[in-house]
Amino acid sequence: MPETDLQILLRGADAAGKIALKHFKNAPKTWDKGGGQGPVTEADLEIDRMLHGDLLAARPDYGWLSEESTDTSDRLGKRNVFIADPIDGTRSFVNGDGTFAHSLAIAEDGIVIAAVVYLPVHKLLFHAAKAQGAFLNGLKIQRIDRQTLRDARILAAKPQMDPDLWPGGVPNVTRHFRSSLAYRMCLAANREFDGMITLRDAWEWDIAAGDLICREAGLISTDRNNKPLKFNNPHPQTAGVLAAGPVVHTGLMKHLQPLPDTV
Repeated sequence: MPETDLQILLRGADAAGKIALKHFKNAPKTWDKGGGQGPVTEADLEIDRMLHGDLLAARPDYGWLSEESTDTSDRLGKRNVFIADPIDGTRSFVNGDGTFAHSLAIAEDGIVIAAVVYLPVHKLLFHAAKAQGAFLNGLKIQRIDRQTLRDARILAAKPQMDPDLWPGGVPNVTRHFRSSLAYRMCLAANREFDGMITLRDAWEWDIAAGDLICREAGLISTDRNNKPLKFNNPHPQTAGVLAAGPVVHTGLMKHLQPLPDTV
């Protein structure tokens, strides 16, 4: 029986994990991309080459978008596109922190239909396929969503709580942090936290897999303007990301709007 899209991604994530663990805490060669883009290592590049070759060999008619590959307009004419981040959280990887992840997704007509986020050090494998639910290590994720925004546990970088970013006032939540955006989305999906948010523009490869995993776990996943996330854009960024259960998502969105007396 032919492999499904999800099976192809699972196989790719497993191979990516093996390469990453070979280099992890083994002083991999590291370069600064420049322009504030952060570091890249020989492991990122080796994984990218492997994924590009293996995934496209399995689906040669699909497009390709990856953080570590030169982007071209060819993908824009494809209905289905691989969206990959070989190592999401490269700084963590370089620092010997095991919270880096491999984030792999397939988008069809701009909507993610298959997704895998794999943390090989911690042996955490999140996956989802459209209309089939979200899973962690083979067990379906079951959520009980928080019914109030107050004191909700939200994953966000510290600058995201700057009052200037919240016209309706900074929400009364407790902030937590993990370096990988994909991992943050999965932690929210798995109800270890009540939601996650980034108000700065987000690269598609950081969030595509997490978007489907969140949605299949019952979260609302949008950009900072409360619009559904769309992928395979000519410029592959979205206007931030906000993923949470319905009550928390609605509450956060209210704080992103101007206070009534300032409209």
